[in-house]
Amino acid sequence: MNIKKTLQSLLLVSGFVTPLAHAEMLAMLNYESKANVTPRREGIAIIDLDPSSATFRKMLVDIPLPPDLVAHHFFYNRDASKAYLTALGSNPLQVMDMKQYPYRLKTVAVPDCQVAEDLAFSKDGKFWYLTCMGSSNVIVGDAQSDAALKTISAPEAGGDGAFISYPHGIGLQDDIDRIVVTSTVRPADLGGAGETVAVLEASTGKVLSTHKLSDKASPSGVAPVEAVFLPGANPATVYVNTMFGGMLWAGVWNKQDSSFKFHQLYDFSLIKQGVPLEIYFNHKHDRMFVSTANPGALNVFDISKPTQPKLLKSIPTAGGAHHIAFSPDEHYAFVQNSFLNLPDMNDGSISVVDLLKMEKKTSVDTLKDLGLNPNSIVMLPEWHHDDAH
Repeated sequence: MNIKKTLQSLLLVSGFVTPLAHAEMLAMLNYESKANVTPRREGIAIIDLDPSSATFRKMLVDIPLPPDLVAHHFFYNRDASKAYLTALGSNPLQVMDMKQYPYRLKTVAVPDCQVAEDLAFSKDGKFWYLTCMGSSNVIVGDAQSDAALKTISAPEAGGDGAFISYPHGIGLQDDIDRIVVTSTVRPADLGGAGETVAVLEASTGKVLSTHKLSDKASPSGVAPVEAVFLPGANPATVYVNTMFGGMLWAGVWNKQDSSFKFHQLYDFSLIKQGVPLEIYFNHKHDRMFVSTANPGALNVFDISKPTQPKLLKSIPTAGGAHHIAFSPDEHYAFVQNSFLNLPDMNDGSISVVDLLKMEKKTSVDTLKDLGLNPNSIVMLPEWHHDDAH
């Protein structure tokens, strides 16, 4: 099914616009009401982000969600035929068939999971791995049937031998049979910040090692947050941001002893940026894009030498810079500006960044003007490309 034609038909029937003869790039965002706004509202918006389109900035579709879901992040499976939505509240995991319109969410049963965060998918498309920050475990699921298969548990945070406390970020590298999981923060109050990443054997779920990502005395509270493998890197390389530590780290695979060596790569305090969050790459994998939520920026690195990143530009966006989507030709980056509805990090806009000029072009305030904050952003499958998440 062609989603573009379906949306055209929907808009014509509703009297929204004339036939779509212009360019368009449609993005999907889950949103919530700003803090202390009642009644609370949640939903999924589809917005045209093509600056040259006749419907630029328009919300073309609005799908309501339960107000207690606290929808968090979108993830596509390997062929983008399904979109998964993690949630911090009720029903931690939802799935949506992207080949059937109108889109409808279906709850995935993950009884061992509380406060679902990130998903990673195996290269063969058979399995998904879900981090559960509220229950300190990782769920392994069948990516075809979406049945939960296995729970990788860890002792309570702070307990003796605890390997995974408050897991958030997850990176999977099938070629070396390894998963890297971050220990982040206690979801109830953002306390109990961790300082380590755990390395798991993907095929068995066995925890093999932990690695401290700080040169400060423990507990350093640096809160490693995202873990993303650089596609095609040889040796395998995983990048990790420390949310409270303000650092970018890399773990490089050592073939001789089958282990990772972690190194600090960049200190965002040098450019007066804090709370580094998401990590993305371009098609050629020689550029890395890192969002920083406070005060809000898109940071562009040259990673032609993966362990020697060179900052090319820090482009101001708005408070809470978080997830990033890209136009297929990589002319534009679209930065979603809101992080957990936190003060000074909840602007609610989408920044359109011109990557050719390395500057912010404009802002899409569609949700912001309605008193709403977007929590994540992905392009619809027709415009989506991302081989790292």
